[in-house]
Amino acid sequence: MVKDFELRINGKVYRVRAFEDEPLLWVIRERLSLTGTKFGCGIGVCGACTLLVGRQAVRSCLLPVKDAVGKEITTIEGLPSNHPLKRAWIELQVPQCGYCQPGQIMEAYALLLENPKPTREQIVQRLSSHLCRCGTYNRIVRAVEKAVGGRT
Repeated sequence: MVKDFELRINGKVYRVRAFEDEPLLWVIRERLSLTGTKFGCGIGVCGACTLLVGRQAVRSCLLPVKDAVGKEITTIEGLPSNHPLKRAWIELQVPQCGYCQPGQIMEAYALLLENPKPTREQIVQRLSSHLCRCGTYNRIVRAVEKAVGGRT
């Protein structure tokens, strides 16, 4: 059933018409033109579509839009360009193709909200559920370490 929804994304309120069970990913990308969040697998495995709902990292391809109403949603566009994670990603030239990187950054951001000084093992474990076809895992981990305290 098509309904009108009000979503709070990156601090802004959007009104959108969508199917109740339509994945949040498609509402954000296709209806609101916030295309930083990527489609990867559509079954919640790869992590390319990760964004935050509240302070939790969520695979937006699995979340029906109706379940996001009334919650603060943060996409990669909502993370300031001068955020330490984004700066470290650029400085360490993490991406090759870059497709998975918004999801990786948002997962790392959720980790840092929970634990501002994670160990290397905690970073690796948290990001292990994300797929990077280019294999930049070591650079990803180093970038998170750099963002939390200058380790590289």
